[in-house]
Amino acid sequence: MSTGATPPRLVVEDLVAGYGDTPVLNGIGLTVDAGEIVAVLGATGSGKSTLLRCIVALLRPEQGRVLIGGRDVHGGRDERDEILRGVGLAFQDAALLNSMTTAENVALPIIEHWGADEDTALMLARMRLARVGLARAGDKMPSELSGGMRKRAGIARAIALDPALLLLDEPSAGLDPTTARAIDELILDLRARTDMAIVAVTHEIASIDTIADRAVMLAEGRMIASGTLAEVHGSTDPRVQAFFERRLVDDGASSGLVGELEWKT
Repeated sequence: MSTGATPPRLVVEDLVAGYGDTPVLNGIGLTVDAGEIVAVLGATGSGKSTLLRCIVALLRPEQGRVLIGGRDVHGGRDERDEILRGVGLAFQDAALLNSMTTAENVALPIIEHWGADEDTALMLARMRLARVGLARAGDKMPSELSGGMRKRAGIARAIALDPALLLLDEPSAGLDPTTARAIDELILDLRARTDMAIVAVTHEIASIDTIADRAVMLAEGRMIASGTLAEVHGSTDPRVQAFFERRLVDDGASSGLVGELEWKT
C-alpha cells in the first residue's frame, strides 16, 4: 500500500454494488500501487466482473468509492471521461471489431481520445502491436488471428493510450499452457517496462502464481482473502483452499444469476 505523497493508482473503498434487487458486492476494498500486479480471484458469480464494471464506471455503486489516481471515477461525467483515458481494459474475448484490421482496431482509441489523424494513429497502433509481439499482424483481420494473438491484440488496444492502470479480464483463459505462459510473460514485460499498475481478474492458477504480487479473493460478493500471494495461498478459509486445490465447493445458490448479470446488464 502506498504511503508516500503519490496516491495509489487504484483505491476501491467499501464498495457495495448489484443489479436491481440482486446484491453482488458487499464491502469490497482494494488498493493497487504503481508497478504492482494484483490478481482478483473467485469462482463464477463471485463478483469479479462486477468489480471491473464499477472500476470503469459502467456500474454505479450503491455505496463506497472508486478512486483512480486519487480521483473519484463516479464523479461528474467530464471528470470521469478524463480519468478513464488513463485506464486500459482488455476484455476476455478481446472484443475486436471484425470489420477492421487489427491495426485499425488498436488505432480506434487513439483517434477518439487523442484526436490523432488516421495515419498517425495507425503508426502508433503498429508500435503498440509490436510491443505485444504482433509487429506483423497489423494488416490481418481479427478472424485471421489465433486465440493467443487475439488476446495480445486486445492488450495492445488496452495500452493504446499508455494507461497508468491496466485491467485484464481473464487474460490467459481458454489458451493452451504454452500460449498462456507467453501471455503471462507479456504482462510481466509490460510491468517491467513501465510503472503501470495492473489488475488481472483470473481463475488460472498457473498465471496467478506467475504474475501476481498480491491477490484478493471474492466469494458471494465479499472478500475472503487478501494479501501477498503467499498469504492468500496460506488462508485457512475452505473456499480459498478449494480454489487452489481445484476441489468442488458450494458457491451459493445465487452464483449462476450473478454470472449471467455481470457483463450483460
